[in-house]
Amino acid sequence: MPTGQLKIATCQFAVSGSIKRNAQQICAQMQKAKRGGAEIAHFPECALAGYIGFDFPNFDGFDWELLEKETANITALAGKLKLWVALGSVHRLGGSGKISNCLYLIDSNGKIADRYDKRFCTAGEIRRFAPGNRFVFFTINGVKCSLLICFDLRFPELYRALYKQGVNCVMQSFYNARQKGASVHTHIMRQTMQCHAATNHFWVSMSNASGYYAPYPSCFIQPDGVIARQLKQNKAGVMVNAVDLSKKFYDPMAGFREIAIAGKLSNG
Repeated sequence: MPTGQLKIATCQFAVSGSIKRNAQQICAQMQKAKRGGAEIAHFPECALAGYIGFDFPNFDGFDWELLEKETANITALAGKLKLWVALGSVHRLGGSGKISNCLYLIDSNGKIADRYDKRFCTAGEIRRFAPGNRFVFFTINGVKCSLLICFDLRFPELYRALYKQGVNCVMQSFYNARQKGASVHTHIMRQTMQCHAATNHFWVSMSNASGYYAPYPSCFIQPDGVIARQLKQNKAGVMVNAVDLSKKFYDPMAGFREIAIAGKLSNG
């Protein structure tokens, strides 16, 4: 029976250029997530592969065989733990030679159920990655979820599209880490996500890497835009929070959101 409740482990660690070390951190945090009662573990952007331009310079000599091996180990552990996983990585797109910045959706049977490819890449990424062209939807315990990645944040049209599809919870992965210090990201990333949560009445799990210096920590946001909880900045951690569709939150747009979406830009 769908409960309308979903326990999400929002995870962060110092993602690096070592696939092996990243995999060890991911597996340890999956186990911690399970001990905390989580039903899905959510990891940062490129958590397994490392992030190009920060953790390694380019894909020349990239160890794709090791990436595939560690991906298989993580999926096997997910099946053993009966834990869903949203895993940041990279993916080779067939024989095209193109690569996507992706989130693998691993189900609790230890199978890759789907893959979300980052739809909006930055100007720097577009030289290295092929953008995706579709959403990923999945439902656990009656909670409909979707996945997004980092720069997708800048495009409110994506969130409106998810709202129209009846999504209850967005899991969005980021890599804003290994920076020189506080930046504009310190002031806008969580705040923009709070706005998306409130204007679309979503729950949000926001997972960011924590390699020093990370301008903001991972957080969990309610449908009224309030940050219910967040991890410590620049430190590895796991927090388990619950989506609960029975809870009521302040929503001044209720009753007017649909007419605005339909193009009527006044409620007079």
